[in-house]
Amino acid sequence: MTKEITGHTRLVGLFATPIRHSVSPMIQNAGFQALGIDAVYLAFDLGTDRIERAIDSIRNLEMLGANLSMPNKIAAVPLMDDLSDAAKLVGAINTIVNQDGKLTGHITDGIGFMRSLKDIDVDIIGKKMTITGAGGAATAIIVQAALDGVKEIAVYNIKDEFFERIQATLQTIAESTGCKIVLNDLADEAALAKDVAESVLLTNATGVGMKPNTEASTIKNFDIITKELAVVDIIYTPRETKLLKEAKVRGAKTSNGLGMLLYQGAAAFELWTGQAMPIDVVKPIIEKN
Repeated sequence: MTKEITGHTRLVGLFATPIRHSVSPMIQNAGFQALGIDAVYLAFDLGTDRIERAIDSIRNLEMLGANLSMPNKIAAVPLMDDLSDAAKLVGAINTIVNQDGKLTGHITDGIGFMRSLKDIDVDIIGKKMTITGAGGAATAIIVQAALDGVKEIAVYNIKDEFFERIQATLQTIAESTGCKIVLNDLADEAALAKDVAESVLLTNATGVGMKPNTEASTIKNFDIITKELAVVDIIYTPRETKLLKEAKVRGAKTSNGLGMLLYQGAAAFELWTGQAMPIDVVKPIIEKN
């Protein structure tokens, strides 16, 4: 069935650069069409130099809202009228909702991650998890996990010039949520082994292992992984990283980043429309692309 554009059709935009490779327009438009929602989702290749005018257009054109990706996720924060609790803690947004000209910024990456765990039957609420990485994606996951009720999060990152700044950010998140969050040096393999042994979930939230460096991993000693552990790598190119291959050999539950990608988009879809995205319709699109 072909989508008909009418005089009532509402617009949703994706503001990022580069963006022409994105599968989001296919996913969101498939959802709109499946549910008969009179809206279209278009990608606009633009950066921070034009983001203020782009956000003004959300109000001026009475758009439902927008998605943001790099480099606009932080730059758009001060342009919002309000922020979700998660967005305030992360300091970045990927979704804007327009309600009669009032723009609210949300971050749905962490929501997508937490929802994806259900697909592998993993429950981390009230328990401990270990995560490697402390960048934007990792912070979104940490914040949402803490807000949802994860008891303790062990964070491992390279001890670089940003380490102290990361520590301060994580302390703020911990104080705001009541979750115990400890930052550690990724080089401390003994501490990492201890935390993983106490965790129900190990997550790689870095780009280590992505093409073309598919043999790389943030974990050096794979023997710390047991069959009682779940392992998630937010990378989805390749579909199975070195970390996931080693985890699977050891009997652990595993998942790549496609679930997070799918459900963060579904969360945005529901914020704009008030309806649940038809997962059965859009999931094959993500898996194919």
